[in-house]
Amino acid sequence: MIIQSLLHRPFLTVNILGSTVIITSPFTFASTTHAIVRNGLVPVFADIKETDYTLDPSKIEALITDKTVAILPIHVYGHICDVEAIQQIASKHNLKVIYDSAHVFGVKYKNKGIANYGDANMFSFHATKVFHTIEGGAITCKHPQIIERLKDLKNFGIIDEEHVRDVGGNAKMNEFCAAMGICNLRHINEYIEKRELVTKRYDTHLSQIDGLQCLSPQKDVLPNYAYYPVLFNPSVYGHTRDEVYEELKKHHIYARKYFYPITSAFDCYKEDYDASLTPIALHVSKNILTLPLYAELELEAVDEICKIIKEL
Repeated sequence: MIIQSLLHRPFLTVNILGSTVIITSPFTFASTTHAIVRNGLVPVFADIKETDYTLDPSKIEALITDKTVAILPIHVYGHICDVEAIQQIASKHNLKVIYDSAHVFGVKYKNKGIANYGDANMFSFHATKVFHTIEGGAITCKHPQIIERLKDLKNFGIIDEEHVRDVGGNAKMNEFCAAMGICNLRHINEYIEKRELVTKRYDTHLSQIDGLQCLSPQKDVLPNYAYYPVLFNPSVYGHTRDEVYEELKKHHIYARKYFYPITSAFDCYKEDYDASLTPIALHVSKNILTLPLYAELELEAVDEICKIIKEL
């Protein structure tokens, strides 16, 4: 049944009896949901919190069944999930916790690196991230047997010149990307400090504007200032997110509708999911805009961006 489904459609339907389920958030990049489906599993979507747009622990337990094997939360914009509450639920129901940590390289919670939480963490090293290797990423994991399995998967299952013990692919980082990563890693603290200055400049301009919601710092978290998302309330601010996006683009300023749409509303999934069942995620996706943020962004450029938003 699974093979037939994959042959005829680019995804699995949620109605396959006996399917193994992973609870996750639809407020994420396409790769998170796709990774679940490509492995013959079924994503079940829980809603997010209004405060930081991460998976809402209070929405998880009602979705757990005897088919559920794991929770896949997403750390968003450099803000972390409620790792303690999620782990408590996972331990109670004997579930694995696999974090999409693409946005949180370098983030610490209670003086511990974020990779210490959960059973595994996936980090993205794409060129848009705080730390990048142009393209690529890394997985951290506590379990030696899973680490060995991952090694097989990334190098065709080859363990030495004469033995291939498993079916794997090619997920090795090339030397050029690795070299870029080494160069960037030397300056990562400097980059984060510069991002902090940009973030605080945005805060100065935008945090007091009616109809705009900016994220607040999280308690006990050492942030990385990965993104600067702004949630627009058009009934108060007077303009929609899309109108702000177009106005900025007229000035050659390219913000991102990130994440939009939510993954459950993708063309390849919308026949099988009702996006309205995660109303907060749906609302945020339609009103969120991430403004330009990178280490070398001049503060004067931030002033200009904010001036456009204010003048609207």
